[in-house]
Amino acid sequence: MTPEPADLDRCSAKGCQSPATWQLLWNNPKLHTPERRKIWLACDEHKDSLSDFLTARQFLKDVQPHPSDPEPASTTDR
Repeated sequence: MTPEPADLDRCSAKGCQSPATWQLLWNNPKLHTPERRKIWLACDEHKDSLSDFLTARQFLKDVQPHPSDPEPASTTDR
């Protein structure tokens, strides 16, 4: 079954409605324990700019492909 457009995980870039293809795992060491990972989702177009933003703040920990299953990601860590 193909997910409906409203069911797709969307890019976290402001105003972007593209489907997410990447997960940017990050944490703010002033607020989060070292093992905690927050997740921003990114489309191909915004992967680099969102990664650069997090890297400049030394928050980015990992970039992984976003699973393409139809289950939406939890919105609690975005």
